Amino acid sequence: MKHRLHTAAAAAAMAVSTLAFPAHAEGTLKMTQDQQDVLALIGKMTGSFEAGDLDTVMQTYEADQTIMFEPGKPVSDAKGARLAFEQFLAVSPKFSYSGHEVIVEGDIAVHIAPWQMTGTDPAGKPVEAAGLSVAVLRRQPDGSWKMVIDNPHGSHLMTGRAD
Repeated sequence: MKHRLHTAAAAAAMAVSTLAFPAHAEGTLKMTQDQQDVLALIGKMTGSFEAGDLDTVMQTYEADQTIMFEPGKPVSDAKGARLAFEQFLAVSPKFSYSGHEVIVEGDIAVHIAPWQMTGTDPAGKPVEAAGLSVAVLRRQPDGSWKMVIDNPHGSHLMTGRAD
């Protein structure tokens, strides 16, 4: 009887955990090719940024993109985005993600990932930051993906009402 209760409890826990994690979460089910391609683009952007390869970083975005380098302050022109990336490179950032979720519907995808960043400022002082990245991507005519909206401060919510 004890064994049956233990088995039933394990089955119930498994069922609850299956419902608690969306099918598109990394590691829960086999990812589609589109999900893998979106994750590959995110990896390419992150790796290129850490390496200081801003040409490749900028190629991961559509020409008309919006990037939130600071909460509530979107940058929507490529020159401004490149300048912000250049300034941010001063801390020699290294990123890690604690997981990824990719949702694809047709030619639009959403990538969601908690991230952590460590670095060192020009004075040698350690720098740390963390957040929730939310990015919207669009499939390109050649089948590849590019980011249209990139918000690494996705957990920051606007306050107040729009009337």
